[in-house]
This record gives sequence, structure tokens and C-alpha cells, in this order.
Amino acid sequence: MFDIIKVVILSLVEGITEFIPVSSTGHLILVNEFIKLKPESFANMFSIIIQLGAILSVILIYFNKLNPFSHKKSASKKRETIEIWKRVIIGVLPAAVLGLKFDDFIDEKLMNPYVVMTTLFVWGIVIIFIEARHKKAKIKSISDMSYKTALLIGLAQCIALVPGTSRSAATIIGAMLLGCSRTVSAEFSFFLAIPTMFGATSLKIVKAILRGTPMSMWQVFLILLGTVLSFIFALIVIRKFMKYVKEHNFIAFGLYRVVLSVVMAIYFLIIAK
Repeated sequence: MFDIIKVVILSLVEGITEFIPVSSTGHLILVNEFIKLKPESFANMFSIIIQLGAILSVILIYFNKLNPFSHKKSASKKRETIEIWKRVIIGVLPAAVLGLKFDDFIDEKLMNPYVVMTTLFVWGIVIIFIEARHKKAKIKSISDMSYKTALLIGLAQCIALVPGTSRSAATIIGAMLLGCSRTVSAEFSFFLAIPTMFGATSLKIVKAILRGTPMSMWQVFLILLGTVLSFIFALIVIRKFMKYVKEHNFIAFGLYRVVLSVVMAIYFLIIAK
């Protein structure tokens, strides 16, 4: 029963923080100080696989928009969907290349609370600064986005390879700097997440399998439960988040990141020591 409570809490944190610009990694590192599944090898596998639930929530919400084979779509709408996927593929290439090359280095050298608290703070300030100076957007739909812009947003996503940056923060802020509206920036960030997170999750699962990490039936059940819960929580958050960005800016998220970084600094540099 205690394991199930842990799974619910960890899945809630993952589902809420994965697609908003606050860093799911930062939250999971902090929460894992108090609530951690055992053994550590299983806990790491759990945190990786439940991201698939969050990915599926994006696919469900935007299925019609992202499905070029729908019989209900006109020819022009199908072409628009294909154009979206072209930009997503271009945008995901930089992170795919760098992620494969530096995955082990990131896990060994950068996946720690000190790096995360620093990037939380720095990018919190960046979000506040950019939002305070955000000009009227020129790009009002993803199909209006040039391939060059998609590639540049993909390069911005690479910054999020550093834990605590937040993949959604890097892509959303990068898109806004390139002239995209907040809604387009958020949607393109969600769409980029599908191949990016699926690829990253698959890579880590394959590595775990090659290392021969065993799992009991109970652990498999916990992972399935966590995946379903992450899907449900992310589904709710994405819908709420898209309503929010239509009427508000991202300054609140920047302020939240700064506060969270201070909380982490107090805990890891003073209390935990």
C-alpha cells in the first residue's frame, strides 16, 4: 500500500510538471529525497517509463490535428498536418543527435540537485526577462513556421539536455524569441515532445534491458499504474495549460522556478548536510 501511495505522488509530480516550463527533473529530484521507490535501479526505471503516459496524453489531445490519414479531414487540412510533422522532424534532429552522444555523460555528471537548482534559477530569470520584453508575435500557426525556425527551436531544445532547464521551457521560450505566439510555442513544444521523449525513454529502457535489470510482477504493476496515472494527470494539465497561455504570460512560471531553486538550495546545501 505504501508503494502505491508513492507511485501516486510521483506520477502526479510527473504528470503536472512534464509539459509546463518548471522542470519535471527538478521536482522529481526534490520529491525523491522524501519519497523514493526501492531499489534505486527500479526507481530510475519507473521515473523513465512513466513518461510514456505523459506522451500518450499529448497524442490523445491532438490526435485529430496530428493524424494526416483522417477521413474527416479535407485535403488542405491533411497537407497542413503533414507540414506540421515536417517541422517536428526537423526540430527533433538536434536533440536526437546530441542526446545519443551525451546521454551517459549527462546521467553521470549532470543529474544532481546542484546542477538542477542552478538551472532552475537561471532559466527562471530568463523566462521573466524575456516575457517582460515579449513583442507581438508574427507566427500564428505552426504551418506558418519556416523550416529554419523549426530547426532553431530544435537547437533551443538541446539546452534542456542539462537537467533542470526544462524541455518545455527551452522550446517555448526559444519559439517566442523567434516570433511565435505563446499558443503556437506551447503546441509546438508538445508536438516536439512526442518523438523527443519517446526516443529518450526508449533509449534508457534499452540500456536498462541490456544491463539485465530484473523486475518482479509487483514492480511491473507499479510501473503500469504510474504510466496510467501520469497519462491522466498530464491530460488534465495540458488542457488547463493551453487555456492559461491564451490569456496569461509565463512570468508566474519564472517566479515559481526561482522560488523552487531557493527551496532546493536551502534543503541540499543546509538541511541535508
